[in-house]
Amino acid sequence: MPALPRRALPLLAAALARPALAQNSYPDRPISLVVPFLAGGSTDIAARILAERMAPKLGPNARIIVENRAGAGGSVGSEWVRHRPADGYTLLLASASALGTNPAAMPAQTPYDPVEDFTQIAIVGGGPMVLVVPAQSRFRSARALLDAVKAEPGRYSWATSGAGGIGHLTGEAIKSASGNLQAEHVPYRGGSAVMEALAKGEVDYSLEVLASTAPHLRDGLSRGLAVSSLRRHPLFPDIPTLDEIGLTGFEISTWNLLVAPRGLPAPIARALSAAVRSTLEDRAVAERMMAAGVDPAAPSTPESTRAFLAAEVAKFKAIVERAGLRLGR
Repeated sequence: MPALPRRALPLLAAALARPALAQNSYPDRPISLVVPFLAGGSTDIAARILAERMAPKLGPNARIIVENRAGAGGSVGSEWVRHRPADGYTLLLASASALGTNPAAMPAQTPYDPVEDFTQIAIVGGGPMVLVVPAQSRFRSARALLDAVKAEPGRYSWATSGAGGIGHLTGEAIKSASGNLQAEHVPYRGGSAVMEALAKGEVDYSLEVLASTAPHLRDGLSRGLAVSSLRRHPLFPDIPTLDEIGLTGFEISTWNLLVAPRGLPAPIARALSAAVRSTLEDRAVAERMMAAGVDPAAPSTPESTRAFLAAEVAKFKAIVERAGLRLGR
């Protein structure tokens, strides 16, 4: 190959540098971080903490703006993000309901594939579900409650923040693991409505995320009987795990993942993932998230996040099949 003329070398160098310069310019305008729920919930709080502390790690002029697009257990906001350009300027802080239980339990009402239609970036955090009863309940332990439900099929009722959500599928998994219990499921619109109904004694028990139950547990309005993680939670160390009370190996947690529309360039995905990792390593961030009921996740990569999501979707689909649920089909 003949040597290039000397005057061509600067032009070649400039041409080769352009992609790198374009890459290094990200982000050059505000990033929208979509929360598929109303403001004030645990996902929204985590998003705002993340947006505030993560933006400086992307560049001195980076800005992340939280945008709430609620509806259908997170599906509305997720579907909206799916159709945005895959350029790194629209992100989604997804929940276990939006990308896990909804697609598993209500596929006809969930117009996207949770794994294939998004680019997975990082695991942000999560937390256990809590088996809760009213403060005035006669049940003082999870074992006593489950034994009573088994002894009198159909007598007891339980509430969650929506059909097909993480609380619903956790409750169905508990019923299956306890010998196919029979109890009436009563869906409410949101965790706050569930906890209010529980405090009034409208239902016998509930499965709700820690963020929703924590204030009521602290105020004595409700009583926590068990958590769905394999380890007790540091905020409530006196509440045993379901594994401890005889449901060996039982583990279901809610979670938040940072994702983008499918096709996000790998360098941008890696940069965002690294920024999340660095943000979660900040002790002040971790403490603020834990106070909101979201335990910061261990370091993750786009690849490990995708594998995690695929495994969670498969787990929830298995619960739906075992329970024989037919929601919106």
